[in-house]
Amino acid sequence: MSRVTGLTGERARDTKFNSLRYTREGWTATVTIDRERTLNSFCLELFEEVQEAFRLAERDDSVAVIVLTGSGDRAFCSGADLREHWELCQRPRDYNKWIREFIAMQTAIMRCGKPTIARLNGLVLGGGNELNMACDLAIAADDVVIQQAEPARGSVSGIGVTQWLPQLVGDRRAREAAFLCEKITARQALEWGMVNRVVPRDQLDAAVAEMAANLADKFPEALRYAKVQMNSAKEMIWALTAPHAGEWLGIHSGSPEAYEGMRSFLEKREPDRLALRAAAVEDRSPEFADGPPVVTCGSCDATGLPTGHRFCGHCGAALQQQAGQPDLPQQ
Repeated sequence: MSRVTGLTGERARDTKFNSLRYTREGWTATVTIDRERTLNSFCLELFEEVQEAFRLAERDDSVAVIVLTGSGDRAFCSGADLREHWELCQRPRDYNKWIREFIAMQTAIMRCGKPTIARLNGLVLGGGNELNMACDLAIAADDVVIQQAEPARGSVSGIGVTQWLPQLVGDRRAREAAFLCEKITARQALEWGMVNRVVPRDQLDAAVAEMAANLADKFPEALRYAKVQMNSAKEMIWALTAPHAGEWLGIHSGSPEAYEGMRSFLEKREPDRLALRAAAVEDRSPEFADGPPVVTCGSCDATGLPTGHRFCGHCGAALQQQAGQPDLPQQ
């Protein structure tokens, strides 16, 4: 009897990827982020390819378990590629498209009808931990470090951490991880419930293989439905907050906070976070890079010029340091 094209494992053997490697051994498919030069950081292409890889594995009856990991031994995933991020911060409309694909990737992993294991082989930074939490289970090498970085870089870990970390480790510990951005050792992550098992590095592959074999030796329909049921709380908070987080992150990507966070990374320095706080205390409008855009040029009548500019960007005339708003009709 013929089968519907695309619902077998044939395509998985023919599909070529650029940002990841897809391999299969026994009942296990392994999706490996292959961007070792950038510590296996995120990029738009990776988001799209992970979705495709999980789609292929889910449709392949010869796959019972999916393992997600990073190439090399330095990093599982270091979150966003900040050089790509810098470009996106200059075009918030493009950042919105990018973050939607991040959300789509996370959703594809979470909703995959087969059990997933995060093989944590190195640094788990920022969005890398969100990727970890999208999976069902996690095994870490004993020298792995997990760390959130977003508030320290002008962003928010809103595509997994703010939703799922409180469910995993409890509210107070989740706030500690997300607010303070301190390093969390593998042993501490195990104690908190952020990972399932911690093993010596040279035993990582054996431990993952053992767990995968155990999962494969379960009835697939029963396992799939158990996952659907156990995902109910995870799905609920995700549906309520992920779209909002995506919209906010897209808009915020053009803010002075995001600009300073990205710029400082490229300049290899610490962000000057307290400068923005000082600007607020002094009422210098830290929400805008050069002050509110409320000035009108007296020479060419150009409008929407920042209060912090001394000269008109259109005609070059000196600007009077006027403040306030345009004339409004009287009520």
